[in-house]
Amino acid sequence: MDIWEELYNRAKAEYHPEEVSPFITAHHVVCAIEAENGDIYTGFCIEGCSGVMNLCAERVAALNMYLQSGQTVVKRLIAFRDEPPYGKDSGMPCGACREFFMQLDERNEDMEILSDYHNRSTVMLKELIPDWWGRERYQQQKNKE
Repeated sequence: MDIWEELYNRAKAEYHPEEVSPFITAHHVVCAIEAENGDIYTGFCIEGCSGVMNLCAERVAALNMYLQSGQTVVKRLIAFRDEPPYGKDSGMPCGACREFFMQLDERNEDMEILSDYHNRSTVMLKELIPDWWGRERYQQQKNKE
C-alpha cells in the first residue's frame, strides 16, 4: 500500500454524509493529510445555512494536526467527496484553504495535493497559488530573527 492509498482509506472512513440538523450538513467532503513527521490526520466538511460556520475538510484536518501535535507543515493532502480525485480540478482545495495552508507555514507551498488517484498525479500548492502575497511578511519575520 502506498501513501496515497493509506491517505485515501483514512479519509474514506470519514465519508458518511449526514444532516446534523435541518441547517447543518457534515461528512460530505473528506480529507487526509500527512504531516511533516509522517503522522496522518483527517477532517470532514461541515456546512451551515448561514455560511459563517462553514469549515472545509482540509482546514479541519489541518486544525486536528495542529491541535494534536503542534505541527504546521503538511507533506501530502487528499480531499474528495464520494470518490477519490479523478482529474485536473478534482480534489483541489478551495481558495480559503489554499490561503490558510500558506499562512499556517510557508513550507506548505511544497505540499503535494493529489489530483488523480488512479494515475497518482499531484500538484504542489505553490502551483495553485503562485506569487502569493504573503511571502514578503515571512521574509520580514526572518530578517527580525
